[in-house]
Amino acid sequence: MARIDAFLKLGASQGCSDVHLAVGVPPMLRMNGELMPIKFRELGGAELEGYVNEILSPKQREQFEQGHDIDFSYVSEEGDRFRVNFFHKDTGVGAVFRTIPSDVPTLDSLNLPPVVTDFCDYHQGLVLVTGSTGTGKSTTLAAMIDHLNRSRRLNIISLEDPIEFVHRSKQSQVIQRELHTHLPTFAEGVRAAMREDPDVILVGELRDADTVRWAMTAAETGHLVLGTLHTTSAVKTMDRLIDALPAEEREQTKSFMSQSLIGVVTQTLVRTPDLRGRRAICEVMVTNRAIGKLLMTDQTHMIPSQLQTGRDAGMQLMDQALLAAVQAGEVDPEDAFQYALDKRPFTRYVNDGTAILKADVTQGMT
Repeated sequence: MARIDAFLKLGASQGCSDVHLAVGVPPMLRMNGELMPIKFRELGGAELEGYVNEILSPKQREQFEQGHDIDFSYVSEEGDRFRVNFFHKDTGVGAVFRTIPSDVPTLDSLNLPPVVTDFCDYHQGLVLVTGSTGTGKSTTLAAMIDHLNRSRRLNIISLEDPIEFVHRSKQSQVIQRELHTHLPTFAEGVRAAMREDPDVILVGELRDADTVRWAMTAAETGHLVLGTLHTTSAVKTMDRLIDALPAEEREQTKSFMSQSLIGVVTQTLVRTPDLRGRRAICEVMVTNRAIGKLLMTDQTHMIPSQLQTGRDAGMQLMDQALLAAVQAGEVDPEDAFQYALDKRPFTRYVNDGTAILKADVTQGMT
């Protein structure tokens, strides 16, 4: 057994989402969003490098020794799966292990808005799941793939970095390919996938202009494309897509978004009232004629008003979703308060007077 597995086993037994290892500090576990040290001594440089090298392939070890970060999936001796990042920092090496549940979640189990299921019924176009790091984007996409796999007969090609949830083909055929193992870049992966008779293409991240171009091409030519961006609202997602391409391509990009962008789901994870778990809360944009017009006329700043009044179409602002979850007793009010943009509607539910005072000062400065 690799020595690092002892820390992973402890993390799994505690139900943590991440295990952090770094030189000069004790190992840490992320529990319900907070980083907690475990009772262990500080890790030494040579010690942690030894742990790391035990689970790297010769090629990965060579790349890591050259100063590159390494991303890959790892299965411990206990059978637990992790998404792993090894990196270098000022005091030595570091590692983060993100726990991957053994069972692929369902859309129902995640309590996502019903419109997310509706997005899976489309036969072509682009659906984006966005949010900060660690907000459950990969989990939501895995649940969407699982729904498609159970309900339709499709050829689904999933391009990931690295492969996280493992999908067994059910009604559909699911082909999973890993960046740097089966394909050099996401853009090349999409280009190749389009020659493999796909119905659905999942792109792990639209991280560069070439990937955005190929994802747009796939979505416009009869394929359902699912992807992620590290953006924290529908408006920021639209602006990021437009800015991703050169100025001479922006009109074409806006035309694509108005016609082929199905919708955007932006999510964050908020603690449950018992503080023992977290729940995904989502802002949802469904591209309709009004939003398409705003995109074409460079009025993305007006999109929030469409989300606010578009409940019949399944749309909602993040603040609306947070407030509804608080009122339904589904999330901790004080945690929701921290994520809200307009904090005033939340003050009646919050007990922390210091937080309210801080919010009042912040609101007064905006």
